[in-house]
Amino acid sequence: MSGIVGQNTLDGSGLIKSPEGGGAWNFIKKLTASASSDLSFVDGTDDVVLDSTYKTYFFTFNNMHPETDHADFQFNMSIDTGSNYNVAKTSIRISAYHKENDSGTPSVVYHASSDLAQGTGAQFLFQNIGNDSDQCASGYLYLFEPSSTTFVKHFISRGQLAEGTEYSEENYTAGYGNTTSAVDAIQFSMSTGNIDAGDICLYGISS
Repeated sequence: MSGIVGQNTLDGSGLIKSPEGGGAWNFIKKLTASASSDLSFVDGTDDVVLDSTYKTYFFTFNNMHPETDHADFQFNMSIDTGSNYNVAKTSIRISAYHKENDSGTPSVVYHASSDLAQGTGAQFLFQNIGNDSDQCASGYLYLFEPSSTTFVKHFISRGQLAEGTEYSEENYTAGYGNTTSAVDAIQFSMSTGNIDAGDICLYGISS
């Protein structure tokens, strides 16, 4: 058995072949939350690779469940192997949502309050996640060439969540870390309380 899977199943099984014309998806690391304050991927630590080995890195978020109701799932970047997570970011976030009981009007909204304009704080990816036993958020994040010492660090995220006031919500977030230093660590957390459960997988995409 070659260890190459025909389609991307977004699991930790090994090497995944992308669609025709693309490269290979190389599984790097899986972190699983259990009442965790954060999940951090630091280059060179615990078999994490986040350097010039790959130009594109891909994180999957599977059933991220917050300890606290209406928590926001967020991330930040570091240029000093996790000593500080404070890279300046410029970003935009929009969402589309529909309520469980079909009340109100499904809408698409630009969230000015959760984008950043050279902000060094954490970037929201999914906002107001419910903490009922069946509520969570799942999605992904692309990070492009974090090791570059020439260009800023672009990111694109998309995900779906069960919102605390019973909405189905699709979130889109994109932006860039405004640094020409190499980004060598990424930290994920909730805006309040711990990450009660869920896992994050990191892949490197070969050219």
